[in-house]
Amino acid sequence: MTYVYLLTAIVFEVIATSALKAADGFTRLGPSLIVVAGYAAAFFFLSLTLRTLPVGVAYAIWSGLGIVLISIAGWVLYRQMLDAPAVIGMVLIVAGVIVINVFSKATPH
Repeated sequence: MTYVYLLTAIVFEVIATSALKAADGFTRLGPSLIVVAGYAAAFFFLSLTLRTLPVGVAYAIWSGLGIVLISIAGWVLYRQMLDAPAVIGMVLIVAGVIVINVFSKATPH
């Protein structure tokens, strides 16, 4: 369940961060409510994850996958394009997350 909680936290964080742009500095109520609820849910599920995973490992996975998913959401929702160095950097981040999950003794297998 640990990774289900972490994935759920990441999804809520991506939803909240995507809505943050639409909230326009918290001047639009609907997107602002999505931001607040999304971050609350994200941190709740992240806290459940931290019962089992070390905080550094959980945060590495959270931030790595979050960066990639937010970038995809920005591209789809807001037509924000990425250049080759940005894509290469994200590939390296994902590779780091994979290395942590496959080879680190700090994660439960």
